[in-house]
Amino acid sequence: MVFLGNCMVLHVIRTEPSLHQPMFYFLALLALTDLCMGLSTVHTVLGILWELSQNIGLDACIAQTYFVHGLSCTESGVLLAMAFDRFTAICNPLRYTTILTNGRVIQIMITILMRSALSILPGIIRLKFFYYCRPHFLSHSFCLHQDLLRLACSDIRFNSFYALALVICTLLLDAVLIIISYIFILHTVLAIASREERLKSLQTCVSHICAVLVFYIPIIGLTMVHRFGKHLSPLVHVLMGNIYILFPPLMNPIIYSVKTQQIRSRMKKWFSLKLY
Repeated sequence: MVFLGNCMVLHVIRTEPSLHQPMFYFLALLALTDLCMGLSTVHTVLGILWELSQNIGLDACIAQTYFVHGLSCTESGVLLAMAFDRFTAICNPLRYTTILTNGRVIQIMITILMRSALSILPGIIRLKFFYYCRPHFLSHSFCLHQDLLRLACSDIRFNSFYALALVICTLLLDAVLIIISYIFILHTVLAIASREERLKSLQTCVSHICAVLVFYIPIIGLTMVHRFGKHLSPLVHVLMGNIYILFPPLMNPIIYSVKTQQIRSRMKKWFSLKLY
């Protein structure tokens, strides 16, 4: 469902000229990120669930850690870019096309990808040189940075502090900026005299708000379990990890297919033609 849903969103955006707009370019990058998240973890998740393999090499584990954390950072950046798109469309509608030109959208996308690819490299590279002396059992069906640090007997202080600083400068900062953008959006919408116009303006933000909640709630839950849930059953850790990996890529195509009129109508037309 993750693969089919995100591939369908990408196909609809690619083939429908009316969807060639900044908002849908960001949505295409979000779908591509979710698709890559699924591809980077499917072999270990299904390997464990189908009892095909319960082992992973150190190099493969470090590579998976890089992709999992890098793609999470990418998704956070895309959600921030989509918040900026909604802020511009509602608060500066007359300047929307001059602010979010195709060239500027491409620059934003490249910045998001470069931030995600480069910012986590220092911590990931150091994992290769650690000495892992503790029992080699991971808490999840995929590799995470904090899980590998738990197994290491080397000095992990740099990685711990760097990971905390990175979370503050990326995920937390993105979340704060998204909240600020919606404060400005709400202030602008409440100043509109017509009730119908207010509802119409807010309706364009519903999909994005749902996507933000779907992304941040599992991350907060997984962080709380890692920080305060050491006494909990391993099943809770595994469950929260699988929700963190699978829930956003599964729900985002559903949310945007149901809540975005252009995508919904295109999919209805597409399916009706296929059935016919």
